[in-house]
Amino acid sequence: MVGTAYLSPAPGSRPFVEVGATVKEGQTILIIEAMKTMNQIPAPRSGKVTEILVEDGAPVEYGEALVIIE
Repeated sequence: MVGTAYLSPAPGSRPFVEVGATVKEGQTILIIEAMKTMNQIPAPRSGKVTEILVEDGAPVEYGEALVIIE
């Protein structure tokens, strides 16, 4: 396990992105907590979010697909 994925900046707040949202390259799409450090994960490119592959609070590993942007 590398870390824990969080889809929103704080418990109970709106998620960074939702399916159907348009994102810009560099926009934060989720946070991964690793070793008590919160790492903002930016969108690798601009496009439309078609699928979110992780659940809030789920463990994630290196190389795992997290979000699909078309």
